[in-house]
Amino acid sequence: MNRRSLLLSLALLPALAAGPALAQNAPLSLAELSRYFNGFQVAEGTFTQINPDETISTGRIMIQRPGRVRFEYDPPDANLVLAAGGSVHIFDARSNQGPTVYPLNRTPLNLILAANVDLTRARMVVDHFADGQTTVVVAQDPENPEYGSIRLVFSADPTELRQWIVTDDMGRETTVILGDLQLGGTLASTLFSVDIEMQRRGAAPGR
Repeated sequence: MNRRSLLLSLALLPALAAGPALAQNAPLSLAELSRYFNGFQVAEGTFTQINPDETISTGRIMIQRPGRVRFEYDPPDANLVLAAGGSVHIFDARSNQGPTVYPLNRTPLNLILAANVDLTRARMVVDHFADGQTTVVVAQDPENPEYGSIRLVFSADPTELRQWIVTDDMGRETTVILGDLQLGGTLASTLFSVDIEMQRRGAAPGR
């Protein structure tokens, strides 16, 4: 299967899962979706990522709310994205100059990594609808919409986050499709240590 065919297949997953004979349900409420996020601190699972240039990456995601997430990419991709301490650190395997650093609060992911997720907050959600058997929410920082947006796709019974699409401040889209996301358990704090990761990679301080 070529890359374009794979992209089309991934894009059709929610529709195929719903099936043509099933009636469209009402969307899950914003209060219910907020409860879903606030109901866990730790989550871990696999992901498939469609990058802005249409390349595809796979890997493992580890979330520790509030404010921490780790994207480990499968070999031969040795890149890493690590959010901790209020910043997002992007480790490029081809560079020894340390990670590129962005403030977490300038990225749409900040909305779901907050200590208290409240999708009902005024002007945060700009779209909310049912798409077949899934619920779609488009959210942005109401004070800073120029930071971009995040499109969240949920399944019901039970409520689960299945994928998201981040549109950044340059209009570039990155899609993350989640495998089975396991909630609960514990994650070692070292997984979110930028210093340890820099030592492991022999990298210079971030830029």
